Amino acid sequence: MGASILVADDDRAIRTVLTQALARLGHDVRTAGNAATLWRWVEEGQGDLVITDVVMPDENGLDLIPRIKRIRPDLRIIVMSAQNTLLTAVKAAERGAFDYLPKPFDLKELVGMVQRALTTPTAAAEVPLSAAEPEEEQLPLIGRSPAMQEIYRVLARLMGTDLTVMITGESGTGKELVARALHDYGKRRNGPFVAINMAAIPRELIESELFGHEKGAFTGATMRSTGRFEQAQSGTLFLDEIGDMPLEAQTRLLRVLQEGEYTTVGGRTPIKTDVRIIAATHRDLRTLIRQGLFREDLFYRLNVVPIRLPPLRERTEDVPALARHFFQTAAAEGLPLKSLDNAALERMKRYRWPGNVRELENLVRRLAALYSQEVIGLDAIEQELTDATPSAAQAPEPANEGLGAAVERHLREYFAAHKDGVPAAGLYDRILREVERPLLSLSLVATKGNQIKAAHMLGLNRNTLRKKIRDLEIQVVRGLK
Repeated sequence: MGASILVADDDRAIRTVLTQALARLGHDVRTAGNAATLWRWVEEGQGDLVITDVVMPDENGLDLIPRIKRIRPDLRIIVMSAQNTLLTAVKAAERGAFDYLPKPFDLKELVGMVQRALTTPTAAAEVPLSAAEPEEEQLPLIGRSPAMQEIYRVLARLMGTDLTVMITGESGTGKELVARALHDYGKRRNGPFVAINMAAIPRELIESELFGHEKGAFTGATMRSTGRFEQAQSGTLFLDEIGDMPLEAQTRLLRVLQEGEYTTVGGRTPIKTDVRIIAATHRDLRTLIRQGLFREDLFYRLNVVPIRLPPLRERTEDVPALARHFFQTAAAEGLPLKSLDNAALERMKRYRWPGNVRELENLVRRLAALYSQEVIGLDAIEQELTDATPSAAQAPEPANEGLGAAVERHLREYFAAHKDGVPAAGLYDRILREVERPLLSLSLVATKGNQIKAAHMLGLNRNTLRKKIRDLEIQVVRGLK
């Protein structure tokens, strides 16, 4: 039997497309161009499912969700929005939406979402979410690219949970920003957010930094010191660069995750801990596991929910929005407000950004501080990017270069970067992974996330592709149009 579906969107074309697609599946679809009509239908008890836009002529669709939930708590709501920010996804989840879909959307993805909303048992679908509303003062993450949209949706689903999260990505992609967003908009927002960078602490001091120490525990321990676990009690502990944690500390961390308690260095009394763990690394932990440098059991304890942050070169369409944001931030700190002309923006979108978002932020601050013109043009950007690429490794790639030649060139540069010409062990697996990940990712983008089509195009077995997606932690992004 078909379901009764209520659709509210002020775009007539979207209403028509949804009506045709859902009616073909046997559903009874009623559409409205405003929130008032939708609310009247809901009050009358109509509809098994609601699909609503956010911006409508008479009311914001997000503001309507709590009212619907008060009178019909079991009615599922799917939110669509062209305001594709993290805050939109978070607010939709906070207010009780079943799911969030950014516009423009893939029709097959929306149909699949409708089917899940109509068939998923309520107890399995509902997630306890914090009651407080996130403030709209400043967004922690910027970008409307498909890759960032998928991250926003994942983060929104995690806000009401205490699941352990592993964030991976190159340096400068914003891993700590993601960790802070999970904390600031999550159920532990009233607790402390404590960060520790494993790469910045001497190896012999990491256990003391994490778990604290007692007076006399070692030479120089003249008084008791609290560790980061104690400081983060009832909040979030962010373990940055977890791949640099020594094995001895890994063993102690594993016990904390298993038992929920720890002892200080030199202490004997177990201390109960109540913290959410978020870890991050730019290193390939599976390679470290094979090299015996990272515990496999700890990896699986930390990697409950993996999130891969794309490098900026994979989402260059976000460069203009990021640049505007950083110019506004610089202006708020007292620097003159600047902007970029179109030619300058296009040049920045073609740049590889080896330093990722952090490099872009530094460039924008430099432009705001050193250039007198209000609108900065192409010449200034060319000069800055030339100065920022001192080595041949970041030079423009030769025109018409074949794949084999490009790989050889990059490998020569990689070997040259090591003084003795010999990189660390595990090079074969690392290079294969670096080639395989973009190949599979771009194939999935080309097929709009359809794994059957991608497997056929690649000449792989469908199950083999699924395993590689899982092993390489590739996020399947749908809805590209």
